[in-house]
Amino acid sequence: MPGVLAKLIDYFAPLATRHSGFPGGVHLSTPEVNVLGLNAAYLGTPAALHFVEQQGGQPRVVASEFVVAGQDVGGVRVGTFVAASAPPTIQVEQVSRLQLWVWSQVLAEAHDTPEWGGAIARHLARKLEGERDSVLLLAYDGHEPVGALLWRAMAGGGAAHLWGTLDAAADRPLLNAAAELGGGELHVSLPDSCALSLTGEQTVVFTLLP
Repeated sequence: MPGVLAKLIDYFAPLATRHSGFPGGVHLSTPEVNVLGLNAAYLGTPAALHFVEQQGGQPRVVASEFVVAGQDVGGVRVGTFVAASAPPTIQVEQVSRLQLWVWSQVLAEAHDTPEWGGAIARHLARKLEGERDSVLLLAYDGHEPVGALLWRAMAGGGAAHLWGTLDAAADRPLLNAAAELGGGELHVSLPDSCALSLTGEQTVVFTLLP
């Protein structure tokens, strides 16, 4: 499996309901939530796509570094984040699991699917129960939550996916806070909509198969 896909799988797999391997790929499935990274087949080779197609097109969403015929439903840029100065108006706090509903609602609203907030909160509450290597971060503009991020401890530092922000000004403060938690490198995946750059950046595209 290419390193860029392996990093995404390492981050998302513990949060998925089911994950299974197949020749050249890994399938994550979490039908109770609409989080893209938890519901896709990660394809390491074109041959893996052929395997998926032989299964009758299930799963329908695939993630790959190479071009796949179908509808582009989003991409992420994967690399290493370097902390830098951020807008002072945005404050970031580490919050307890009791704040998971608020955290999840920010994520859901950032993707224009507020109705999924409760389901995401319930799912992650189960997955994060007793988990000491994950930290919830919330960004605030004044008293208004505007961004959510989940940091996970990894070898050599930590990892984070920028799940969603309601204000792009919250992107860097959230990632700065995550970088501080690990005391080392922060492996990050950013959505296409994020203007920040990463070191060693590589792109992974999610495609809805015909």
